[in-house]
Amino acid sequence: MEKIVILTGAGISAESGLGTFRDEDGLWAKHRIEDVATPEGFARDPALVHGFYNARRVQAAEAPPNEAHKALARLQRDFRGEVVIVTQNVDSLHEAGGAQNLIHMHGTLAGALCAACGHRWTSPPEMVVGERCPACNIPSARPDVVWFGEMPYHMDAIYDHLASATLFAAIGTSGQVYPAAAFVHEARMSGAQTVELNLAPSDGASSFDQVILGPASETVPSWVEGLLG
Repeated sequence: MEKIVILTGAGISAESGLGTFRDEDGLWAKHRIEDVATPEGFARDPALVHGFYNARRVQAAEAPPNEAHKALARLQRDFRGEVVIVTQNVDSLHEAGGAQNLIHMHGTLAGALCAACGHRWTSPPEMVVGERCPACNIPSARPDVVWFGEMPYHMDAIYDHLASATLFAAIGTSGQVYPAAAFVHEARMSGAQTVELNLAPSDGASSFDQVILGPASETVPSWVEGLLG
C-alpha cells in the first residue's frame, strides 16, 4: 500500500496569519527565543512565558485554516493509500481544516503540562503563574509545547512511519531544526520519493528529489490534485 508521510512547519500556517520565527513584526520578533521557548527561560520568568503563550493561544484560536490545510485533509480523505501528517506547529489549523490523527511533535497550544508529574490536560484560554496541576496539585503548570533543548514527542512513531513511507513531503519548513530536518534522509534511506513545497528553498532543499516553490495555499492544492489524479 502506498503511504505518504507529510511534515508541515510554520510556513503552512503563515497565510492564516500566524507568524514564523523569522517574521519581522510577529510575536517572535518581540522576544528572544531563549526567554520564551526554553525551560531555562520559564524558570527565570514564568510570567513572561505564560504571557507569550497566552497571546499565541488567542492568535491561533482566531486564525482560519487556509487552502493548504484543507487540501491535505482532502488528501487524507481521498487518497487510496495512507496519509500521515506530522506537524511542527502548535496550532490546530490542520484539525480545523478537516485533517485527522495529527502527530503534533512539538505539542499544542491547547494543552497544559505539569512540570512536576507529567500530567496533561486541556489548557484554559489563559494560563497563570502558580496554576496547579489537577493530578498532583503542585503549582507547576506550563504550556504543553516542546521547547528548545527538549525532546520532541512521538519520535518512535514518526520514525516507524518514515521507514514505511513511499513518498515523503515537507511543507513550509526551514530545514534548520533537528531532528525534523533529518526526516528527508530517513525517508530516502527507506526508498521513499521526496518533495519539498516551500516559499523559498530550505536549507535542506538539495536533499529532495523535487522542490516546488510558491505560497502553500497555491502549491499544496495543486500538488494534492496531481496525486489524486
